[in-house]
Amino acid sequence: MLRGSLLGTLWMTGLALRPYLIAKAVDDGLRARDQHALLLWVAAIVVAGLAQAWVGILRHRTMTFIREDATARSAAVLLRQLSRAGAVLSRKLAAGEVATVGGSDIGNTSHVLTMTGPGVGAVVAYAIVAVMLWAISPTLALCILLGVPLIAVVMGPMLRRLDRVETVYRHRQGLLTARAGDIVAGLRVLAGVGGRGLFARRYADRSQELLTEGYRVGAVNSWIRALTGALPGLFLAVVVWLAARMAADGDITVGQMVAVYGYVAVLVVPVWFLLDAGYQFIKGRVAARRIVALLTLAPDEVRDPDAEPVPTPDRPAELYDPATGLTVRPGQLLAVAADDPAEAAALADRLGRYVVSEATWGGRRLTGMPLDQVRSRILVADHDSYLFAGTLREVLRIRADRDDRRLHDAVRVASADDVVDALPAGLDTALDTRARRLSGGQRQRVRLARALLAEPEVLILIDPTSAVDAHTEARIAERLRGARDGRTTLLLGTSPLLLGHADTVAYLADGRIVATGTHAELLDREPGYRALVARDVEAQFAGGAAGYHSIGDQRGVGEVLR
Repeated sequence: MLRGSLLGTLWMTGLALRPYLIAKAVDDGLRARDQHALLLWVAAIVVAGLAQAWVGILRHRTMTFIREDATARSAAVLLRQLSRAGAVLSRKLAAGEVATVGGSDIGNTSHVLTMTGPGVGAVVAYAIVAVMLWAISPTLALCILLGVPLIAVVMGPMLRRLDRVETVYRHRQGLLTARAGDIVAGLRVLAGVGGRGLFARRYADRSQELLTEGYRVGAVNSWIRALTGALPGLFLAVVVWLAARMAADGDITVGQMVAVYGYVAVLVVPVWFLLDAGYQFIKGRVAARRIVALLTLAPDEVRDPDAEPVPTPDRPAELYDPATGLTVRPGQLLAVAADDPAEAAALADRLGRYVVSEATWGGRRLTGMPLDQVRSRILVADHDSYLFAGTLREVLRIRADRDDRRLHDAVRVASADDVVDALPAGLDTALDTRARRLSGGQRQRVRLARALLAEPEVLILIDPTSAVDAHTEARIAERLRGARDGRTTLLLGTSPLLLGHADTVAYLADGRIVATGTHAELLDREPGYRALVARDVEAQFAGGAAGYHSIGDQRGVGEVLR
């Protein structure tokens, strides 16, 4: 930054040097008819121009380095914050907000830094020109000293208005981007329930509102850009007119008049830089507010400050959730059928220590245990968790010691063999972000295989087969039991195929565990459980799931439940 300010000052003051050299060439060479002096001053002008170009190159390179370096550093800070925020990010900040911060706001703040070097140079050049004009005419110098601040006063209200409208526009832009992301993410579901047109119309309405707001921003921008070009030009015209009148009256020489024109013409450049710096500063400040809002986003407090720090159990231990009364014994394949999916998700958050709760592990509160140790031993696997870009092998191999044999074993358990076989290069096939080239059921099986490869001590699966057909689900349920034998597995879902393979099923109703037993036992004695699981099957029948039809051979839902 210091080097950029120095180079910017040299470049700006160098602009003011050439009018002086031209004035000397006119007075000492042309008017005096001294060819030697004329050639000398012309040579000086050429050398000054070359030096100016060289300094300009160095200045531009320095400013570009500052901008790119600041962007890279800011992006690194942002990425560290995103990873630190963790699960709280999606609940407190829309994806569109994060996208606009990373996509444009960082660039706007970095661009402000590039104005520092030319800005310092502009102020110095302004002072130098004023001093040089004072030597020619105090009247002209006063015009310069008073005119530039007057331009700033005229531009001030426009810049403040830009600050307001730009803030509103960027906020609404983030909301609209988030809505677009939600629509794309749920496109299949929306198409299935006939809601695609409704959401498209809502998006179009919000887009029109943003367009109107964008016109307001554009109107202010256009006025600022117009005034940035017009005011220095008007200022130049006034000063040149005064200088021409003074030259006609004999108060200054022709060479001095040429110098005045040159000084003021040069002054247009620093004045434009100062005005543009104000414009960029307003945009940068709006962007900086959004960046700071993201950087100050604190992750959910997953450690109770009043909880006594305790170590994790030294061996597989019992998980207990007082809120629901659920006990998960070590080595057990336990399924939880919840009448409210939100209650199941909240249960997973408590047992996975994503929120402060009274849940215990081995008789001690989870919120008092070291978070990194809890994360390494308890894994909560959502059915819609994120898939990064890369080859399928890279997506699955979350640890370096997972060889191809273990990869294929996990793929088989997740019944994803056909997914691998269908890809042109098998495990080495490159997948894009979120693996969009795969279907919803294929992505879900890849996620399940990835969770199995983590081999956690406790695996909590949230609806791991909600997007697959009944044949595939039956294979997964049977293989999952063998793959997790001896380790703790908690299944959250209402699919009878999964529930039927669990050691124990817990029925969660109205936020409490009201019954436990095998799937068959709960079907016999719990009407609420029977109705809950029947709804799951009936939904599959209504959706035309061929798997259930083939399992039941066109029999009733009750028989399929069994």
